[in-house]
Amino acid sequence: SPQQQGEIGVGRDHARLQVTRDAGPTWTSVEKNLPRAPANTWIPHVSPSPYDAGTAFVVFDNHRRSDWTPYVYKTTDYGKTWASLATKNLNGYALSILQDPVDRDLLFLGTEFGLWFSQDGGKSWLQWKAGLPTVSVMDLAIHPRGHDLVLGTHGRGVYEVRGIRA
Repeated sequence: SPQQQGEIGVGRDHARLQVTRDAGPTWTSVEKNLPRAPANTWIPHVSPSPYDAGTAFVVFDNHRRSDWTPYVYKTTDYGKTWASLATKNLNGYALSILQDPVDRDLLFLGTEFGLWFSQDGGKSWLQWKAGLPTVSVMDLAIHPRGHDLVLGTHGRGVYEVRGIRA
């Protein structure tokens, strides 16, 4: 991973999004730099890019205030600026995001209503329905050997998605 030693990003359940570049002594809050993210929104997942230092993805979950909007963002400059990756066709509030380690343009997004993927770096999203019920996708991981996608779901268990790089 190109992440420099000591670079850490963390999201917290009380809407603080912080970055340290010195392994912890100094932290910078960057949540104020996010466009259109409601104040005090939970941050369930921050995912650093496996390709570029300073690049990360974050999702916000505001459903506790009856807001089911998917808030999905990307930074390329350690959180100084953010771009929204949310599109109108996404369904359900966002819970997890991951950039594929084999294809930099392939992103995976877990929402309350399933798995979404983008083959163009987040400009457009498609829902993955092959063999996966409409279920809350809480976590995402890539298996280190076969590079298959592994999903952690709420109440349903774990799914392995093969052949996603068709």
